Amino acid sequence: MSFFDKVFASVGIGSATVDTRLERDTYAPGELVKGVVEIRGGKIEQQIDDIYLSLNTTYLKESDDKKYHVTATIERFRITSPFVIGKKNERKEIPFSFQLPYDTPLTIGRTKLWVTTGLDIKNAVDPGDKDELKVVPDRLMTAVFNAIENLGFRLREADCEEASYRMRGRFPFVQEFEYVPTSGPFRGKLDELELVFRPAGNGVMELLFQVDRRARGLSGLFAEAAGMDETNVRLTVSAADIPNLQQQIQSIIQRYS
Repeated sequence: MSFFDKVFASVGIGSATVDTRLERDTYAPGELVKGVVEIRGGKIEQQIDDIYLSLNTTYLKESDDKKYHVTATIERFRITSPFVIGKKNERKEIPFSFQLPYDTPLTIGRTKLWVTTGLDIKNAVDPGDKDELKVVPDRLMTAVFNAIENLGFRLREADCEEASYRMRGRFPFVQEFEYVPTSGPFRGKLDELELVFRPAGNGVMELLFQVDRRARGLSGLFAEAAGMDETNVRLTVSAADIPNLQQQIQSIIQRYS
């Protein structure tokens, strides 16, 4: 082993490489993500201090009247203890599994989600890998979406946006689903309906609605100008509510529309 091999490996040239293979690329929140991380040796023997997987997304942030996207880490998982990888003929496969958090954003609209893999190697540039993940609604979320659509609403936009202090959970953002009434009982009564999911544990989901009423008459115009035409409503549901979910949502929207 030459001196130059050591130097190149220390700056990430000819060092170990990593490749992550997921069992599948589509999951619902709460499901178990499985896969294998493959490490291939470089030009010299190296000690891997750590292997970690990070679950990432982006959200829209506003500052000085400018909007821009910021990367956020949803969760980070350590999957192995330190070990040594030999030269390039050596390969190690490390299986892993982790539970997708229940508050993971759905990949709907402009929301993207990906897993990055990193190796901690002393005195070296960490090699990495990036794999996109598709996150779909679970059974309860699907029932909520279906109920809203059956009431005549159409999804206009879905995005992760910086949350106000009042709305903030464990992340600095919330995923908002913005609907407009195109038919049904709320057409002409509402400008839009915004929805945020907030898991409460034990199969319970809190639905946060913002009901944006359409201005009616002079008083309505003043209320709209002052931002007083919006009402925030909470509804707690579980799988047991699915048969009557549409009726519950319709009732609560009617109350504030």
